[in-house]
Amino acid sequence: MAYRQFLPCRSALRRLAEESEQDVTFLAHVPALAPFRVRSFRFQWPADLLASWAFEMEGVILGWFVLVSTQSVTALALFGSLQFLGTLISPFFGMAGDRIGNRNLICLMRITYVGVALCLALLFLTGFAAPLSVFALATVMGLVRPSDITMRNLLVGESMPGDLLMRAMSVSRTTADIARVVGALSGATLVAALGSGLAYVVVCSVYVLSFLLSLNVGIKRLRMLREEPIRTGPLKALREGFAYVWSTPDVRAATLLAFLMNFAAYPLVGSLLAHVAKDIYGMDQTGLGWLIASFAIGALAGSIVLSIHGSRVRAARTMIASALLWFALNFVFSWVETPRWGELLLVAMGTAQSFCMVPMAVLLLRTADPAFRGRVMGVRMLAVYGLPLGLVLSGPLVEHLGFAITGSLFSLVGIVFTMLIASHWREHLWYSHAAANLR
Repeated sequence: MAYRQFLPCRSALRRLAEESEQDVTFLAHVPALAPFRVRSFRFQWPADLLASWAFEMEGVILGWFVLVSTQSVTALALFGSLQFLGTLISPFFGMAGDRIGNRNLICLMRITYVGVALCLALLFLTGFAAPLSVFALATVMGLVRPSDITMRNLLVGESMPGDLLMRAMSVSRTTADIARVVGALSGATLVAALGSGLAYVVVCSVYVLSFLLSLNVGIKRLRMLREEPIRTGPLKALREGFAYVWSTPDVRAATLLAFLMNFAAYPLVGSLLAHVAKDIYGMDQTGLGWLIASFAIGALAGSIVLSIHGSRVRAARTMIASALLWFALNFVFSWVETPRWGELLLVAMGTAQSFCMVPMAVLLLRTADPAFRGRVMGVRMLAVYGLPLGLVLSGPLVEHLGFAITGSLFSLVGIVFTMLIASHWREHLWYSHAAANLR
């Protein structure tokens, strides 16, 4: 009798299993959704999306607060540069991930975000928020946050089959692109509707959800780098990582190009957009949100195209061509004074950014020796330090020469050095038979 009563339960479980298998089969037939067949990625994607969403809301809230309270473009640029302070220690994050596990490390990082956001929420709610305290907490966040993208890439690299890597990296990139659209607009809207304090309560909640989802990421790794723990000292491991990057031509070229893009391209579409919105276009916070969202919409479109057609892309060639296009668009954007044309250019610039940076990440993950992958991605994150250097340099230049001339100078420098990199390493970056261009 009991057995007969159990039969319907067994049938229901069998139906659920069949439906689940059908869902996985459906994912296999949709190219952009194929990476979601991997359980870790089904948790990582929403966790990364929420973390990026919180980053973008913070950027709008704090960037506008610094600009309004100090009335200084230089202070705004300095604040933006502090958020990338951790690029100096990013190689140590890569080594730490190899030692304690990338999942454990990213969870520690994301609980840190919660703590810093709580402190900022209390400052705004109590009325004690001031540029000095905001700068201090931004420094703490800046030590940790730059390595978040490194950990994401490493988790994808160790849990994703090789034939899905380009698609997975493209879909993973959409988390930042979607969050930039939603985060920029929601951050401005929340501040206008609730005030900075309650807006930061929302930011804290988003960080908490991201942390909880991260607990289920990367539990099963597809490829293990080694069975035994790493016994090399941290300084020696760091030297080995630098030596490997410097001695591997395609990895070295991609790392140098990453530094150039951060130094000469990202400042114009990063913190300086607040200056463009307020002082050139005459916009408010909502207008700034729309400018940020325009760039993100273009980046999202590029990521979606790569997620569908990524298997046909030659990574190194696409990276170089897109970098040149991005700098050319930046040059035009520097002289535009009409918001509508500026937004359209930002969409195009965002698309070029995706076609440059996603293939770059795939190139590094695909060509680097697995034993050095964490250190390579950590050294690559040092290239992000080009962004704070570019911001610190561009702030005073904008105040003395204007945004148009400053943007033109940065764009021309970018074009010249991109062509030099492509020419010097053309055998490794442009030839179709090069490892960096294999499909």
